[in-house]
Amino acid sequence: MFKIYQKYLVKSFINKFLTLSLIFISLVIILSVLEEISFFKNINTNFLLPYFLTILGSPITLFEIFPFIFLLSTQFLFYDLFKKEELNLLKSNGLSNLKVIKTLFLTSFLIGIFTVLFFYNIASKLKFIYTDIKNNFSNDNKYLAVVTDSGLWLKDEINKTTFIVKAKNIDDRYLLNVIINEFDKDFVLQRTIQSNKIDIKKKLWIIQNPIIDQKNISNIYDEIIYETNFDKDKINSLFSNISTLNIFELLNLKNDFEKLGYSSDEIKIHLMKLASTPFLYGLLTILSAVIMFNFRKDKSLFSHILLGILMSVIIYYINFLFSSLGNNGKIPILMSIFLPLLFISIFAIIGLIRVNEK
Repeated sequence: MFKIYQKYLVKSFINKFLTLSLIFISLVIILSVLEEISFFKNINTNFLLPYFLTILGSPITLFEIFPFIFLLSTQFLFYDLFKKEELNLLKSNGLSNLKVIKTLFLTSFLIGIFTVLFFYNIASKLKFIYTDIKNNFSNDNKYLAVVTDSGLWLKDEINKTTFIVKAKNIDDRYLLNVIINEFDKDFVLQRTIQSNKIDIKKKLWIIQNPIIDQKNISNIYDEIIYETNFDKDKINSLFSNISTLNIFELLNLKNDFEKLGYSSDEIKIHLMKLASTPFLYGLLTILSAVIMFNFRKDKSLFSHILLGILMSVIIYYINFLFSSLGNNGKIPILMSIFLPLLFISIFAIIGLIRVNEK
């Protein structure tokens, strides 16, 4: 059971965390609404829609900046403790520097579990609704790509002709075991194209040895060029917004990608990041506490904030670098997630040794 002064410490930290979260979500809304208004300025729609979309998309953005908020929450907490000399009072009640940090680490870890299991899943659902609504006003809305147990499905439209493409597998720049159904503007089937292999490097697909069935007459060709709005890069980009999927949907999509032969590395990295998020929050809290213990206490609050921003930028780019290397296959996926955590842990442990001596 937590003692009274430990409860005070936890309550103070949570208050700082909630206050900063409220400040940052307000900033996110203010900045995002301007972007949404700009998007809809030439579209005749309800004037409240940009504000509604901003509210839907803001929670997932807040989740992405939570590490920064944990850093600042710890700094603001210690700044108050030093300023009011409450840390000496906590020490007189048997709460050493290491116990203070341990209490904050456990608090951050538990908040991290809550944010991943509950906040993230809700935020990703809101982001999905946001994307779904906004796609209705986008020029790309007629182009769809979906992965199911049966393979990859694409919907395309050119010159009032609709194409439904089903591929059993995808191998880098090639679609394998493909069936293309063409429909007119009234959605009446015009012809069917079957091929074992299609080169999709460019939007002009190269269909190898196609069998074309039109009006019950089949013809076999060596090769044909097929105009589409899709190429390899565009298909990849359609699956890149995984922040709209909750944890269970990510797991299902990962399994579907693997059945299809499509790389699931990005999803694996994202899932591992989510799994390691509570530990990351705890480590950042320790690191921030260690720096505050070793930082000159007569420094201004502005100096502390600048230090927190600098730390956040460095950690962000370290994580981004290793994630990119993992996505590109330059380093193993596990290494891309846990090496940054290892580096932060080493600095935190070294700092804890010095804190224990204070």
